[in-house]
Amino acid sequence: MNIRYSRQIILPELGEQGQAKLNAAKVLVVGAGGLGCPVLQYLTAAGVGTIGIIDGDTVNVSNLQRQILYSTSDEGRLKVEAAKEKLLALNPDVTIHIYAYFLSKENILDLILSYDIIVDGSDNFATRYLINDACVLTKKVHVYGALFKFDGQVSVFNYQNGPTYRCLFPQPPAKGEVPNCAEIGVIGVLPGIVGCFQANEVIKIITGMGEVLSGKLWLYNALQNSTDVIKFFRTDQADSITTLGEYEEVCVTVPEIDKATFLNWNENSNEVLLVDVREKHEVELKSIGGMHMPLSSWEKEWTSIPLDKTIVIHCASGIRSKKAATLLIEKGYPRVYSLLNGLMDF
Repeated sequence: MNIRYSRQIILPELGEQGQAKLNAAKVLVVGAGGLGCPVLQYLTAAGVGTIGIIDGDTVNVSNLQRQILYSTSDEGRLKVEAAKEKLLALNPDVTIHIYAYFLSKENILDLILSYDIIVDGSDNFATRYLINDACVLTKKVHVYGALFKFDGQVSVFNYQNGPTYRCLFPQPPAKGEVPNCAEIGVIGVLPGIVGCFQANEVIKIITGMGEVLSGKLWLYNALQNSTDVIKFFRTDQADSITTLGEYEEVCVTVPEIDKATFLNWNENSNEVLLVDVREKHEVELKSIGGMHMPLSSWEKEWTSIPLDKTIVIHCASGIRSKKAATLLIEKGYPRVYSLLNGLMDF
């Protein structure tokens, strides 16, 4: 018996056979943030043989209140790189593949074909619908989790021809119907609770233990310590997906990097492109170089920005750069960052 997994192997419901299934499984985790961190930690600890992590974001100090896989010293590092280092320290027997970019319509189908189960740790509706539709097309299991302030949700979609995300939520909300992601807030322990439930569903699916949350939406409220389960069924929405559609962001999360991280990237990589979105008269007063593309002409000129570069956008204070970065992310650019505080730190 493998000593590392002995406490779960002695469970008659799992045993050596279940552990072998875990060791052979391939799981892709979308997002290495609040939900992704606990999912990754427990799947790695359980011995899931191959784990993929996709996230183009970097570690920010504001993440550490809930993303406890990371440390203060990781600030500015790519989340996938920091996560891989910590996870291999936890369990070196697991194979971890990292993808330092964001999931998109252009890359998702090729990516998920290599995995058995897709864990949704995203924080926006566009990605959730993209994951759902891709999983339907490729017949992959979709383990879903979501957060809102003190409330969490977990379900399993597309499991053994069961209901999908669109069976429960046929259409995404329109712009303006949900608060801005940065303004909602979340209690730090909630992602840990919800992420653990997602990891538990993954383990159950792989090993065949227990009853999977297919056709059931688990609801949790941290303030009331209340739980509920809502049943739902497969609908025609599940069979209406024949190709990937258009996925408009209802609330785009723009990753930010600070001055020190930018200077390090800029010095050590030829793949970084700095874009200044201030007006001409501002650039004439002070400039740190890069491509000049005023936000006022952005809609006409954004196509001249190369897709294969890591794009760092800056302005005077970080407000206009976020708007410009949002536009690029919505257009499918995989590696886009806003310079925190803009030129105020220079």
